[in-house]
Amino acid sequence: MSAKLHQNSFPYVDIVTTTTHKTLRGPRAAIIFCKKELAAAIDKAVFPGLQGGPHMNTIAAMGVALEEALKPDFIKYQKQIVKNAKVLATELKKYGFNLVSGGTDNHLMLVDLRNKSITGSEAEKRLEKAGILANRNTVPGDISPFKPSGIRIGTPAATTRGMKEKDMVYLAKKISGVLT
Repeated sequence: MSAKLHQNSFPYVDIVTTTTHKTLRGPRAAIIFCKKELAAAIDKAVFPGLQGGPHMNTIAAMGVALEEALKPDFIKYQKQIVKNAKVLATELKKYGFNLVSGGTDNHLMLVDLRNKSITGSEAEKRLEKAGILANRNTVPGDISPFKPSGIRIGTPAATTRGMKEKDMVYLAKKISGVLT
């Protein structure tokens, strides 16, 4: 939302949650945004009930990440994340991978591996051995969350490291080679 690359969801929802450690490049944490009339109830439910004591270092790091999100370079970074994800999705499809949504218009994609005869757990392990991090993930139609048929792949970390579209072409080829 901060880069305004997607439509504002508040006209349609009452609560939005997000992590701060992926596209925002902050510490491992989360933020809950809500309509004013829900704030007191959410605050009461989260603290002290669900959340432990505050870690001031995490709060400070979140402040730094949020300040960086206000800068023009952050919007440029966000746009590159989306470009990278679109190229990676397109290239994976060329190698016969099925994307649950058919493609992506944000920072990640969910790949259904059933046509590749490999589980999400096995794919995650193979990719990690090759230096590529992905998360095993259930896909529509899975029988059990303990045997997921997919992987979730995102581009924020690769983009932070300076990778561009040409690198996503290479990455798709590498993923295909490792998994097939």
